[in-house]
Amino acid sequence: MVPCAGGRVLGMAEKKDALARRGSNARTSLRRKKRTGDPMAAYNRLPADLRAWLAYAALPWSLRSALRVWRSAIKANGDDTTAARLYLSQLEQKRLDQEAGKIWGAD
Repeated sequence: MVPCAGGRVLGMAEKKDALARRGSNARTSLRRKKRTGDPMAAYNRLPADLRAWLAYAALPWSLRSALRVWRSAIKANGDDTTAARLYLSQLEQKRLDQEAGKIWGAD
């Protein structure tokens, strides 16, 4: 249950309708978290190749999770940044496919 501006509490169906009216960007099953610290300083500390990939990412990656996945991809691919970027893209596409099924229904 979610309270609305009029003090009334919305049910799940009404909440989904309200989110749908706000636009497609509000419809996701991803958790939201509050930021701590200076996000730009943390972004600037990321490897340049990861920053370049994140600039065109379709999903809003947290810097922490992006760096964790990047480091494991670099380690698994022997410091090959092209392979690491490809791995991140594949991982993101998998998540987009999962989200599309949840939001618009499975094909």
